[in-house]
Amino acid sequence: MATRLDGGVNADPRALTLAWYDKHQRDLPWRREPEPYAVWVSEIMLQQTRVETVIPYFLKFMERFPTPGALASASEDEVMSAWSGLGYYRRARYLHLGAKAVVERHAGLVPAQAKARRALPGVGRYTAGAIGSIAFDRQEGIVDGNVSRVFARLHGIQSELGEAVTEKLLWKLADAWAQGTRPGDANQALMELGALVCTPRSPKCDECPIARSCAAKAQGVQLSLPRKKKKRAPRPVSLVCVVPTNAGRVWLRRSEGPLFRSLWLPPFHVAEDSLKDRASALALLKDCGLSGRLAAKSEGRVEHTLSHRQLSAEVFRVVAVKGDSDDEFRSFARDEIDSVGIPSFARKLLKLGRFQP
Repeated sequence: MATRLDGGVNADPRALTLAWYDKHQRDLPWRREPEPYAVWVSEIMLQQTRVETVIPYFLKFMERFPTPGALASASEDEVMSAWSGLGYYRRARYLHLGAKAVVERHAGLVPAQAKARRALPGVGRYTAGAIGSIAFDRQEGIVDGNVSRVFARLHGIQSELGEAVTEKLLWKLADAWAQGTRPGDANQALMELGALVCTPRSPKCDECPIARSCAAKAQGVQLSLPRKKKKRAPRPVSLVCVVPTNAGRVWLRRSEGPLFRSLWLPPFHVAEDSLKDRASALALLKDCGLSGRLAAKSEGRVEHTLSHRQLSAEVFRVVAVKGDSDDEFRSFARDEIDSVGIPSFARKLLKLGRFQP
């Protein structure tokens, strides 16, 4: 099919999107020198997180861990500290494990072979394709939220995202899109188009280089595509938290449960229906092996939304605390807190408990 640069119905959408990308792409730090490790880190950070949020984290992370070897040799606390505030900490744990695997299996170099990349912890089909196409110039497709939206509208896909038939079709289209010259740029152009023009709520169809080829625009159904399954509302979880302090130090516990695994937070537990909140706080303090003066009433509640849970924590301040420390439960001075992984939920709890790092 001949390419028409006027964007007519017979034009090649891939070529037009690439031409648009060459003029309108954002200047992002991981695009300046798209070496494999940097692409890998950026793609993991960008999962479910806005570009504007990722940029400063990416720059600091790459300065602190410039190579897979540097990341692999770091402690989990060091990695979580660098990731602190970015959220979705499971990504950081898998990136850390992946770096260790690269050092152990591939002499510290991210492998060029797709099969080897897919075998790394936390590297799925999308991440492997992004690294392969952008860093190694391999003709490997990618499917993320932006790509799914562009393809669903461009091809008028009526089945819901997440359905097997939809995912199979999207990957087929993505693999076809990656064929040809500049596969990495072609894939990034597709994602950039979804981020800047073919947006979820207000698509800028008058600025789209492939609008004349778009089935959704032709039918006037841009806003109803892609079709998505309804998300379940986050499950409400009531918690009781204590903020134990003494002489400018606070006791934090490393979480071992499904919430905030391996991160450091003030002690908390699920509120017991049979106990009032203060009685529950006293029981929590005792379980932690601490003694101190528990406030007569709570400081208030902290509300925090996770992807599947809506947390509501009653916070009690405890002063003149005494107790032992170990590797999983220890006291920190204010200037020591940033040396370990502290989620934003923990910072909210500390602030309400009148202890601010």
